[in-house]
Amino acid sequence: MSLTPLLDAPLQVQIHAFAAIAALLLGAVVLFRRKGTPFHKALGRVWAVLMLIAAGSSIFINEIRLIGPFSPIHIFSVVTFVGLAQGIRDIRRGNVRAHRAAMQGLYFCALILAGAFTLLPGRRMHEVLFGAEAGWTPSLVVIALALAASASIYMRLRRQQA
Repeated sequence: MSLTPLLDAPLQVQIHAFAAIAALLLGAVVLFRRKGTPFHKALGRVWAVLMLIAAGSSIFINEIRLIGPFSPIHIFSVVTFVGLAQGIRDIRRGNVRAHRAAMQGLYFCALILAGAFTLLPGRRMHEVLFGAEAGWTPSLVVIALALAASASIYMRLRRQQA
């Protein structure tokens, strides 16, 4: 593992990666701590800002250009903006169930699923974690484990809320 590919990347890539990684770690804390407390609210606000930074900075990452300056992965940026707006609106209206669903959906789709794409060979985070010479095997193993663990955790959270 080497941070060199990330540290050598353009500034928007560095901002995006560090915000996304921080949101991934902080989001796990928010998901599993007691809800509704001042601590939860404070961490949730920080998490939302990190998600805005990650989504906002991603708009300026245009290394894969399929639709003008954008690629299909930019859909996650739009999903993040919309999901955050919905989740904030829901909690302000007192709809805790909808807020929870929006925030959990963002965590698992915009962070876990989108993050899985960054581990594919040829992508920068693949090089950071596995090295430039690593093939498909390590990324597919990590992606499969991450998606399986995420699905399991998501289903467990959904059962607890039912």
